[in-house]
Amino acid sequence: MGDKEKTKEKDNKSLMDSIKVLLGKEDKLNDQLEKGQGLESYAKDLLLMMSLVKDYYQGNYRNIPYKTISAAVVGLLYVLNPIDIIPDFIPFIGYIDDVLVLKFCLKLMEKDLKTYKTWKDKQTAAKEETKPSDKKLEDKNKSLKKEDKGSGK
Repeated sequence: MGDKEKTKEKDNKSLMDSIKVLLGKEDKLNDQLEKGQGLESYAKDLLLMMSLVKDYYQGNYRNIPYKTISAAVVGLLYVLNPIDIIPDFIPFIGYIDDVLVLKFCLKLMEKDLKTYKTWKDKQTAAKEETKPSDKKLEDKNKSLKKEDKGSGK
């Protein structure tokens, strides 16, 4: 294995380790968004980025450049990290640095994030299409069970 492959493998391991840390903080992101701490206008983007990171980690969506997934991870970790350039507890200005980092990351990944959103919307639509047939199977199973009970089986 060459130096280039070793470096790439090390970078991928580091990225996956960072994603594990990030996924452990997902509740914190939701709490920040619910409390309205200066990031409300970016709520959709933050949630979409978190969804992208989760799908990437789970192997559901890998059609994304390394720089894009890295930007998502760095942006989310920065927003979630309580220790940053301007401390978050300072009223009004505490989230300025978070917003600037987030805007920068979103700009870097704009095109890829739109592609991911399209993919995610298709996945959601496909799941919703299968639900009615699942309901029909469920109803059929219930009626079969009732017939079995009625016949003494």
